[in-house]
Amino acid sequence: MSVIRNDLFFLFMKSLAIYFVFVLSVVLYGQCDSVRILPREAWNALPPKPFKNHVPVRITIHHEGTFFDGVKETAEAHISTVQKWGMSEARNWVDIPYHFLIDNKGRIFEGRNVFTVGETNTDYNPEGHLLISLLGNFEEQELPAAQLESLICLIVDCCKKFSIDPDTIKCHRDFTETLCPGKNLYARYSDGYILSEVKKRLNSK
Repeated sequence: MSVIRNDLFFLFMKSLAIYFVFVLSVVLYGQCDSVRILPREAWNALPPKPFKNHVPVRITIHHEGTFFDGVKETAEAHISTVQKWGMSEARNWVDIPYHFLIDNKGRIFEGRNVFTVGETNTDYNPEGHLLISLLGNFEEQELPAAQLESLICLIVDCCKKFSIDPDTIKCHRDFTETLCPGKNLYARYSDGYILSEVKKRLNSK
């Protein structure tokens, strides 16, 4: 009988612990109080060339467009490669084209100066756009939850810092003929999830 009681007590305590972890996760999830942005030095950025200034008035979501899972190379190395390619004769851009980049673990990296006009392979004018790019190709890859969560928190942070109306949030494909940011990321925009989460968190401050 005592063995049965001990087993029941153990199961009760285990269930209690699981419930506590669940409640704690609910409380902590969706909080964007501290958005940590890794500086350009973290990925050994090259200095930018002279650039055109602008004031960001809208937020545009991209994917970087190449497969990335953090196994064959680090996010830091991948971002550095993107910058070097863009600043080479291949594109002659002044810097990495995006203002912020987010890897599959949800880490946020500083890209080009926010007050610099971004650059693009397509035919829309990115002036006034704050460009956020998620590493990966979301036509083919699923969107990691950590990456989506960091995207929402970063957008909240940028809306507050730069007085950007969340209703201006769009994706690259909303401005030109492109698959960017990929169907699996675009789905979370088109179903209203990203905008609703951003507004909810902005209103909770």
